[in-house]
Amino acid sequence: MMKRLDLAALGLVVTLLAGATVRAETEAPRTAAERFERMTPEEKEALRAKLREFKSLPPDEQERIRGNLERWRKLPPEERERIRANLRELKRLTPPERQALRERVRELRKLPPEERAEMRERVRQYLREHPEKREQMMENMRRWRQLSPEQRQEVRERLRERRRR
Repeated sequence: MMKRLDLAALGLVVTLLAGATVRAETEAPRTAAERFERMTPEEKEALRAKLREFKSLPPDEQERIRGNLERWRKLPPEERERIRANLRELKRLTPPERQALRERVRELRKLPPEERAEMRERVRQYLREHPEKREQMMENMRRWRQLSPEQRQEVRERLRERRRR
């Protein structure tokens, strides 16, 4: 029984990490066991470490992770790829940028539902924009990140002033 649980947990971890650890090959492995067999010894050891970490979690946390995995499996492939792309972008951020993003998300969660809906619509509108305009917006964001807090505050004040006119 314990062996079966170990294999099930290993399968869970393999599945969780499959997108990050499976190398591109002509024929993709179909099962967790096939994916595991194709891993390098270093990848296998990293996976075993993750399994040990998973087993050390409290049961409720393990259950939460299993629930997340089940929701992940039910997502359409396009949605999963969109999430992976977002995670790749998140990993490119510096630690201070990630922290700022976390704080911004916390702030957004505190907004009333109507304001959150408005923000979502703004994001959708942004995503529908022409690629050149999106690139210009991204360049503006890069320049914004390079500003000092004082310079950012100056820009905010100038924008507020323009809106009042």
